[in-house]
This record gives sequence, structure tokens and C-alpha cells, in this order.
Amino acid sequence: MVREAAGTETMRAIVLTGFGGLDKLVYTEIPKPRPKHGEVVIAVKAFGLNHAEMHMRRGEWAEAAEVSGIECVGVVDSCPDGTFDVGDRVAALMGGLGRTINGSYAEYTRVRTANVARIDVDLPWSQLAALPETYATAWTCLFRSLELEPGQLLLIRGATSSFGQAALKMAVNAGARVIATTRKPEQFTTLTAMGALRGELEGPDLARRLPEAKSVDAVLDLVGNSTILDSLDLLHRGGRACLAGWLGGLAPIPDFNPLARMASGVYLTFFGSFVFGTPGFPLADVPLSDIAAQVQAGEFDASPVRVFSFDDIREAHQVMESGHANGKMVVTLD
Repeated sequence: MVREAAGTETMRAIVLTGFGGLDKLVYTEIPKPRPKHGEVVIAVKAFGLNHAEMHMRRGEWAEAAEVSGIECVGVVDSCPDGTFDVGDRVAALMGGLGRTINGSYAEYTRVRTANVARIDVDLPWSQLAALPETYATAWTCLFRSLELEPGQLLLIRGATSSFGQAALKMAVNAGARVIATTRKPEQFTTLTAMGALRGELEGPDLARRLPEAKSVDAVLDLVGNSTILDSLDLLHRGGRACLAGWLGGLAPIPDFNPLARMASGVYLTFFGSFVFGTPGFPLADVPLSDIAAQVQAGEFDASPVRVFSFDDIREAHQVMESGHANGKMVVTLD
């Protein structure tokens, strides 16, 4: 809802009043963003929660805007250059959202058109909000970076994260055979229920334990620097590994010498969602509307594990911080 204050339209937003705990997330009124050429103003209907926003709140990243939120779904309120029509259902992701420009923790947000994709599927907002960051990134890693094909053997390391679950569901739906890792053996059943051939206990020596070592077609490594060299040892000639997460921490790889540590003929690639909207990576290139249609058709379940109201942002951050989410959480504004 837009309000008038001394001739200026205002909106409700959650702002960071400083770096620190949950008390730094404060509800207030700020000016509604005005449309600019090359940008879209979106009436936010829902947004996904991401660890990135937790790190911003804590001050652990170099940049944080007044309003957090790196993704959202909603309705186009204005688009001066005509790329989108007023009323279009859209998703938006990154492009500085929450870092260098105000993000989606608000009733309206302004985003570059390259960071917006039309969604022509009538799913509930809470379900659509679970897709942009997680599924756009997983799709790009699987089908662009790893060039995954039906029948191939894929290993997903860190598969119980929301990102890992999305990748697992899409890979299985695309006809791949998937082995999924986790640090908790009790989650093996959850992974096989999503379509994995089996679960494996995560650890830095997986290449010595996995029977399929040296015959794996692709590895999506979400654990990070602590396991990526081990992932390379799992691949056959021509196999691909994509580093796309740091569940195991950000400590750098010590003394990485490709000549000594990489088998000839294997491929190592990296993908980070922060590139969406940059040249070569427009969000519209990701078939988010098709993914939403697959969800609507029941090909796989992308429902959030928990839905919060806009007034419960502190509780949502608390659950995220505790590590007990066990999947994608979203916030709705209606």
C-alpha cells in the first residue's frame, strides 16, 4: 500500500539500522522508488530468504544497502522503457539488490530490467517466491555450467541445503542419475524420497570411498573449497565439476597447483548468482516460467518449508540463523 506524506509517496519497509542482531531489522516508512529508464518498479508480493541477507545484517559482507533482500516475486508497477507491461507477474534477482541498492524487504523495489524475468504461471505467490534465487542458480549450474544430460551420473555435494534440494529435484526430473551427500545419515531417506539413487556421507575423502569414483559425469559442489579438489578426483575424462557454494566455509585452497592436482581432460567451472543481470547473464535467459510450469504440473515439488508474514521478519531470520530451516523459507506481503 502506497501512502502520501507531504506530497511524496511512501511505503512500508524493513531497514537495517546498523550491523548486528535481530533488533537491527526495523519497520519504517521510506519513499516509494520512482521509475527510471532501464529499470522496473515491482510491487512485491513475496520474497525468499537467503543466508546472504543474514550476512548483510551481521556486517560480514563489504556491502549492505538500507533495505535487504536479494530476490522477490511480484507485479510490475511501472516500466518506463516498455520491456515489461504494468501488471506483469515477474521475478527479480540480484543486480545489487540488498547490497548496493535497496532490495526486496519492502512493499516496492526498483530493479534493472536485466534482473527481471516474466512468470506466465499462476502459482501462489508463496510458491513462486521459492524459485528465483534457488532454482535460477541451480538450473544455470546444472544445464549451463555442467551441461547435464539425461542418463548422466551427477554427484551433488551438500544436497540437503535449499540449493542442493532444488538441484536434486531438477536433475532427477531431467533424467539424470543422482548421488547426494549430506553430513547427517538420517537425511539419506529424505534425499532418496526426492529421487536420489542414494545418500552418501559427506567428507573430504569421498573420492576414496565412492564406488563410482572415476566414472562420475558431473559434480555440483556446494560444500566448497574444502572438497572441490576431491570432487575433481571423482570425474572420468571429460567430466565436469561446478563449484557453486561454500557450506564448508570460505577458507581458501592452500597451494592449489592445477598441474599436480587436476587430472587431464576434466573441467572445473564456477558459478555465482551475483552475475545475474550482467552481460551474458540476463535473468530472462533462465526459463523460470518453464520451471514454474513444471512445478504447477506436479513434475517436482518446490514448495517452501515455511512461510512467514512480512511482520515476522525477525522470527524468520532467527530460524535461518539457527540452521534449522531444512529448506527454502519465504515471506509474503499479502
